[in-house]
Amino acid sequence: MSEQEQRGRQPLKVMVVDDHPMWRDAVARDLGEAGFEVVATAGDGEQAVRRARAARPDVLVLDLNLPGMPGAEVCRTLVGAGDEFRVLVLSASGEHADVLEAVKSGATGYLVKSASTEELVDAVHRTAEGDPVFTPGLAGLVLGEYRRLATEPVPAAAEAPGVPQLTDRETEVLRLVAKGLSYRQIAERLVISHRTVQNHVQNTLGKLQLHNRVELVRYAIERGLDDLD
Repeated sequence: MSEQEQRGRQPLKVMVVDDHPMWRDAVARDLGEAGFEVVATAGDGEQAVRRARAARPDVLVLDLNLPGMPGAEVCRTLVGAGDEFRVLVLSASGEHADVLEAVKSGATGYLVKSASTEELVDAVHRTAEGDPVFTPGLAGLVLGEYRRLATEPVPAAAEAPGVPQLTDRETEVLRLVAKGLSYRQIAERLVISHRTVQNHVQNTLGKLQLHNRVELVRYAIERGLDDLD
C-alpha cells in the first residue's frame, strides 16, 4: 500500500502551536479541511510540550515566538528526548538566524507565514515523510550551515572505534542527503521507494549513533561525501 493510500485510510495527526488564537484556529481549520486530524493545539511553549507528549502528533506545526518557552526550545525538548517528533516551523520571521536556530533545534522544515494553504498542506505531508521542507530561498542557507558545521568536530560517538560499516547503498543515500536532496528526490535518483530511503537513513543514524539530519549531514560533509560524483 502506498503512503498516499495509507493517508487516505488513516489521516495524519497534526498539532498546531501558536500564541495568537485567531491564527492558531485558522491554521487548525485549514489543516482539518485538508484531511488532517488535528489532535491538539497549544498557545505557549510549556503547554505545547505537555500536549504534544500526550497527543503524539505525526507533525507538530510550531511557531517560534511563544510565551514562556520559545519555539526553538520546545523543538529541542521534544526532538532531543529521543521521541520521533517531526516539527514544521511556521513563523512570521524569515530571518536567517531564526531559521538556523530552528534547524539546529531539530526542526525538519521551516515555512514563513506568507505561505499559501496549499504550500502548508504539502509541507505537512512532506514533513511527515521525513523530507526537509523550506520556504524557497532558505534551503541553500540551511545547506550552507551544514557545511559550516562540518568544519567542527563530529560527535564523539561517530568517531568511536568499532562503529559498524555502512553498506554501499547506505553510503550512496548518505552522499545524496549531504548534497541537499530530499528523500523523494533520492528515491527518484536511485529508483527505489521513498520508504526504502527513509529506512536507509534511519539505519545509518542508528549505526553512527547520530540523532538527526543536522548531525548526519555534518558527518557526511566532514568526510567529503558531498563532493563525490
